[in-house]
Amino acid sequence: MTGINFNMAAKTISVEEALSKIKSGDSIVSALAAAEASGILSQLHTIAPKVKDVRVATCLPMGNYPYYMDPAMEGHFYHDAWFFTPPVRKSHDESGISSYVPNHLHRAGLDRLIFAPPTVFVGSCTPPDKHGYVSISLSATYEREMMNAADLVILEINEKTPLTFGDTTVHVDEVDYFINNTHDVHAIGIPPINDRDLKIGNFIADYIEDGCCLQLGIGGIPNAVTAALLHKRNLSIHTEMFTDGMVDLYNAGCISSQSSFYGKHFHRQQLTGKMVCAFALGTQKLYDFLDGNPGVAIMRGCWVNNPYTIGNNKKMMSINTSLEVDLTGQICSESIGPKQFSGTGGQADTAIGAQMSEGGKSFIALYSTADIKQPDGTRKTISKITPSLTLGAAVTLHRSNVDYVVTEYGAVRLKGAPISERVKRLISIAHPDFRAWLEEEAGRIGLLKSR
Repeated sequence: MTGINFNMAAKTISVEEALSKIKSGDSIVSALAAAEASGILSQLHTIAPKVKDVRVATCLPMGNYPYYMDPAMEGHFYHDAWFFTPPVRKSHDESGISSYVPNHLHRAGLDRLIFAPPTVFVGSCTPPDKHGYVSISLSATYEREMMNAADLVILEINEKTPLTFGDTTVHVDEVDYFINNTHDVHAIGIPPINDRDLKIGNFIADYIEDGCCLQLGIGGIPNAVTAALLHKRNLSIHTEMFTDGMVDLYNAGCISSQSSFYGKHFHRQQLTGKMVCAFALGTQKLYDFLDGNPGVAIMRGCWVNNPYTIGNNKKMMSINTSLEVDLTGQICSESIGPKQFSGTGGQADTAIGAQMSEGGKSFIALYSTADIKQPDGTRKTISKITPSLTLGAAVTLHRSNVDYVVTEYGAVRLKGAPISERVKRLISIAHPDFRAWLEEEAGRIGLLKSR
């Protein structure tokens, strides 16, 4: 390390200079979500006439960037997405440039090293401190592994990005080039909580005791769970994604100052009193809470999301959502039939890890029904508890790894139950309008004895 004698001027370049360093056949990896390098990604398409076969790997891209949205970019760029967002779905359908990469989040970066080791890593960071360290701020999900492997590391300095601690601390010697690009940090809105969310949230909250450790995602159902937990005490956080709801829990006095990690591991002392996550995404309220907050540790996703790490937490509670569950307990949370909708993310990581925990539980939550648009433009209500998964649907969570399933009609436990009992339990929390049909179909396909 160069200590306090680091020369930032020699490492600071423009976006145009950074783009000139990308060549045909490069494998670019972008930092996750709000940690991405928006200056480079927004201008990447401008070098299309000069390059071909450049692969770009992203997770939750925040911008509708032309390099993957514009059909004219085909052949110049390939977009490998660890998670589908609405723009990425559109890119897949209309440009063919985007393709989903199946993954469990704790392995996403490590598996990328097998398929296409990065030649270039791009992300964002805080300005360097007096000791020559920057913070890559809002994600350490796979960023450190990619930075270590890449031939070229380029970070955009954003003075508005929050200073965070953990595996986000990087010395300037580890970075080849910096770009100055100050802008508002990408934020996402908080969806409103509806009546179904509240019912599901209350069912789940009934199982969560004081002293539990939480993993929550984002959306109406997780937000409703958070709202239902505001009277709990001595909770801890070990989660893939840090959200606004966790700030609410902290501000309500729900979060303990004790360690969220109980296992015998070298991280145990380092993480005493920390809220642990792999990345953070939310509103400016969340980013203000994170800025300079030593109580939050953003650590490598390969550790945070490793089921064995998760399982060493005491009373680990994992809450995830799903699109569809069949009567044997198979969970599809990422596709509608064969059409990719989102991604596996850390659902399997956290669900399996929670069940390895002493006193832990895993919850998969979903509405009992959905309204879908028919080809003729009319709407149809369908049951999200189905006799079998839709043809082509991805199995996000194997039925052997399912613990509790929750709808607005109740919570049932499938762990250890035979299929005949699973069928009965799942039908009991289906929408009443579909229960007779589900029972009939279960008999027809041999899941229950026909009457």
